[in-house]
Amino acid sequence: MSENNRLRDVFDAIADPTRRRLIGLLAESEEKPLHELTAHFQIGRTAVSKHLTILKEAGLVHDRKVGRETRFRLNASPLREVQDWVAFYSKFWSANMLRLNQLLEEEEE
Repeated sequence: MSENNRLRDVFDAIADPTRRRLIGLLAESEEKPLHELTAHFQIGRTAVSKHLTILKEAGLVHDRKVGRETRFRLNASPLREVQDWVAFYSKFWSANMLRLNQLLEEEEE
């Protein structure tokens, strides 16, 4: 599935804290099997698997079968969309704070 043909929005996928934590865990290593990921949560294997499916639909996770085990790895490239969005608003707030500072300095004079 190409990045342009994702089934789920990246912002929707990262909205959940469990999914953000899964992304963090996958970022720590090249790939992890489902049972290792599940060990980090107080929810069941099925729930973790559902979260991974959502991440996969957003293009953030790839999986592969190794024997009876499914291994997951992070594909961080869709997170560029989030980074670009945050960068825009970071510039927006920096410019506004600079203008506010200038106004306050003018009032003090």
